[in-house]
Amino acid sequence: MAALRTARTAVALLAVLALATGCGAKVAEHADADADADGKTSGRKASGHYPVTIENCGVKTTYDKAPQRVVTNDVGIAEIMFALGLEDRMAGYVAPDYRADRESVPWKDGYEKVKWLSKKEITKELVLDAKADLVFAGWNYGFAEGRGFTPDALKKLGVGSYVLTESCRNGGAGKARGVMPPLEALYTDLTTLGKVFDVEDRAAKLVADFKKKVAEAQAGVPADGERPTVFLYDDGRDKAVTSGAFAGPHDIITKAGGDHVMKDVKDTWPSVGWETVVERNPDVIVINNYGDVTAEQKKQFLKSFPPLADVSAVKNDRIFVLDYVDLVESPRNPAAIAALARYLKGVREQ
Repeated sequence: MAALRTARTAVALLAVLALATGCGAKVAEHADADADADGKTSGRKASGHYPVTIENCGVKTTYDKAPQRVVTNDVGIAEIMFALGLEDRMAGYVAPDYRADRESVPWKDGYEKVKWLSKKEITKELVLDAKADLVFAGWNYGFAEGRGFTPDALKKLGVGSYVLTESCRNGGAGKARGVMPPLEALYTDLTTLGKVFDVEDRAAKLVADFKKKVAEAQAGVPADGERPTVFLYDDGRDKAVTSGAFAGPHDIITKAGGDHVMKDVKDTWPSVGWETVVERNPDVIVINNYGDVTAEQKKQFLKSFPPLADVSAVKNDRIFVLDYVDLVESPRNPAAIAALARYLKGVREQ
């Protein structure tokens, strides 16, 4: 669902160059100051922080310096870097032209400072053209076995990888499910990247602020009261694409005071039959706003689809919209929880 949509000689040449220069995960001599994406010093003096070893999706990597030319895939992943203040460590980002508001977020300047490399799928050619030393993406958020864009494939080109923790369970054969709760994945990535880029204090403050915002949202949820049941509608007509227990919406719904009707589905973004939605009769439907079909079009479909006519959410017009970047792992998750909590409070009080 969330996956984004040259000549061999040039690719081979760039691969050789990439191998020759290496990346932040390879052993390198310490400098008095790190160079930024343009080769200028950023003013960040060597602090004795490196080498540092981190674990990401079960893989341990040692960094002898901070990566300097990171390419990210998808808007939520770019915003993780922006929130950490790492724009000067980025060679660019790949992301579709989502409708999400980019002006009201605290890290909006990142979109102006960092080059938007492509609105289509990320490729090895694009990564090499950008002279990237690290790709930050996720399984089904850029990495895909089927088209050969994987951490192992990039490693052969001399490019490192960092995998979005929310997506760890989708890697390879997709057997490792339930790595950690989705919101915990956000905190894990902020903390781990803080170590990689030597901005641990900044990462710790972000995590603390986000946890505080989530706690404030949860403070308004009755401890023993009945929770409105909530269904996440991503897309689909013949069947509904929705969130299982391992995708971001599960945490967002439950921490906002809702009862996620698909919490028993041990998957990320499965498809379910409409008869399941009717049977579970959600009080509220949350629409994932992205793609060519607008949120209003999705809402009109739900309200006009005969099988859903007697479903509580449709009958009572309780349909709430969140943007794609609110629902996948991103720094917008805590604010999304707060917004949905306010809406569900109104539902409880009706």
